[in-house]
Amino acid sequence: MNFNISLAEWSLHRSLYSGDMDHLDFAKIAKDEFGIDAVEYVNSFFFEKAKDKVYLKEMRSRAEDLGVSSLLIMCDNEGSLGDPDTAKRNKAVENHYKWHEAAKYLGCHSIRVNAYLTESLHGLDTGDYSKTGSYKDQIGLAADGLRKLTEFGEGIGMNTIVENHGGLSSDGGWLAAVMKEVDHPMCGTLPDFGNFRIEGDKWYDRYKGVEELMPFAKAVSAKSHDFDSNGNETNTDFFKMMDIVSNAGYEGYVGIEYEGSVMDEISGIRATKTLLERVRGSV
Repeated sequence: MNFNISLAEWSLHRSLYSGDMDHLDFAKIAKDEFGIDAVEYVNSFFFEKAKDKVYLKEMRSRAEDLGVSSLLIMCDNEGSLGDPDTAKRNKAVENHYKWHEAAKYLGCHSIRVNAYLTESLHGLDTGDYSKTGSYKDQIGLAADGLRKLTEFGEGIGMNTIVENHGGLSSDGGWLAAVMKEVDHPMCGTLPDFGNFRIEGDKWYDRYKGVEELMPFAKAVSAKSHDFDSNGNETNTDFFKMMDIVSNAGYEGYVGIEYEGSVMDEISGIRATKTLLERVRGSV
């Protein structure tokens, strides 16, 4: 099985939020602590620095000096790209421009964005989408925002990719339909192994969802929480999931995104890396 391993910064979110770890040290920690030479940033940890060229230069220099590749920035809290209010939707699109520019400067290939409304979803079982509009309407709204952002990214050679990240975006069929509606080679997906909770206790089948999203994938997130005594992730069969990824012809980076609470973050990242290496060597 042919894939490389990267590290998503969210894996260290507790240490970063607590101040025990500095965002500027992320590339060094990835390389020195885990032997990983490719990273995926999260904008939450340098949210006010998107246009700060001095800060971005320091980020880029530290990564380059270590031989660490910067792959993408995961972008949150910039508004809803599928907002039914046209002005709000367009503002959300514009809010992401600076992240495309920052990612380009850092040497990334993509920014990861969200394609859902921030409001709670209602009536998913009955079809009464009282807060978000219909399933079909939301496809059109999300596709509109994504297409506009993708066209901006295209102008500077950057991809816009969408993660299954809650709400309708965690419905693999819905997000695949959005991709088809956008119909642009620089708009794709970032399938996440674990983010298939639509709302409350309503979950989408994770294996089906990843299979639906892989034809559009430009990155993959290996979400992990807990491990059994054999080192296998207890929520996701990584062997089955990586077969789906491999069968789609994907040979890019698979990002470790440890989100568990039983192990400390360092141990959780190591356990995920060990499991991915075992999967990679199994075929």
